[in-house]
Amino acid sequence: MENLQTGSDVLFILLGAIMVLAMHAGFAFLELGTVRKKNQVNALVKILADFAISTLAYFFIGYVIAYGVNFFGSAEELTQKNGYELVKFFFLLTFAAAIPAIVSGGIAERAKFNPQLAATFMLVGFVYPFFEGIAWNHRFGIQDWLNASFGAEFHDFAGSVVVHAVGGWIALAAVLLLGARRGRYNKEGRLSAHPPSSIPFLALGAWILTVGWFGFNVMSAQTIGNISGLVAVNSLMAMVGGTLAALWAGKNDPGFVHNGPLAGLVAVCAGSDLMHPIGALVVGAVAGGMFVLMFTWTQHRGKIDDVLGVWPLHGLCGAWGGIAAGIFGLKAFGGLGGVSFMSQLFGTLLGVTIAFAGGYLVYGVIRKIVGIRLDAEEEFNGADLSIHKITATPERESGW
Repeated sequence: MENLQTGSDVLFILLGAIMVLAMHAGFAFLELGTVRKKNQVNALVKILADFAISTLAYFFIGYVIAYGVNFFGSAEELTQKNGYELVKFFFLLTFAAAIPAIVSGGIAERAKFNPQLAATFMLVGFVYPFFEGIAWNHRFGIQDWLNASFGAEFHDFAGSVVVHAVGGWIALAAVLLLGARRGRYNKEGRLSAHPPSSIPFLALGAWILTVGWFGFNVMSAQTIGNISGLVAVNSLMAMVGGTLAALWAGKNDPGFVHNGPLAGLVAVCAGSDLMHPIGALVVGAVAGGMFVLMFTWTQHRGKIDDVLGVWPLHGLCGAWGGIAAGIFGLKAFGGLGGVSFMSQLFGTLLGVTIAFAGGYLVYGVIRKIVGIRLDAEEEFNGADLSIHKITATPERESGW
């Protein structure tokens, strides 16, 4: 019976890994639909290549840093308990690989390909697992200190902070170091329109991400015995709240509408196992509105050329989700309790700090050594990659 249970857990977490792996297609099509036509193929290649590099970085380095587990033993050792540790690695890899997938959307259309792969290896191998180990594996005693100081550990059930805020704040560092796309702002500092190349592809990407997110959240239980229907319903309610808030705040703009559910799902990850569904609805709605307002601010007032708005979507909504778990997870707000607002605030700020500092260090060093920005001709031709001679369009899109 024990082996049967272990086999069920293996299948459970494997299905979760497959669902989150499918989300990377969502990242690809979301970027594909948002960038200009000349960069579409480049966006697809970049997401797939980043995933491959992430796998190597996490397998050989990152997983060891976060969990102290390596896979250098014999195959017989690796398949103990039906290989549960292997599929757990696969599942958590799909989370880790979301970091460069998030960053990719922010730096699109002007970042060099090979330096980005180098950055991916460093981020997934070192920066991300450093905080992952703190939050999810009690590394460095920080969780114990929070528990002793505030009565509860930092709680992030499915990665609002560990994955999304970390990815979003790394992306902000990269975007600031890269600078805006050429022609994005005129001499007077006014924004020049770069409209999405394909709303249908953008919508397809959003739908793939939304569906896969239920594996991202629900399967974060990691064993079938810990599965909770509350997580599924809270994810649903946050998705709906984010959609409707973005619909209203974005005045029916299709780009905002399709990012709204993603904003809600980002925010609910941390406390999806604790909140009341009405609390999840509120958390998602706040995130949807926040995304619209902050994306607009970054583009117009902040002059931050974050192509897909990954800092507002993942960085800010993820941080909101980490803090919100310490509010709506409390019994006073209908939650299950067992959380502390101060622990959530501290853990969120720690994650944001590590992410921004780590991202700035990685991209800053690479910029100094080999450069991270395409030259003017490559950017004009849509050459994100070394394959630009194949994928670039010969003419420039008028009006963009």
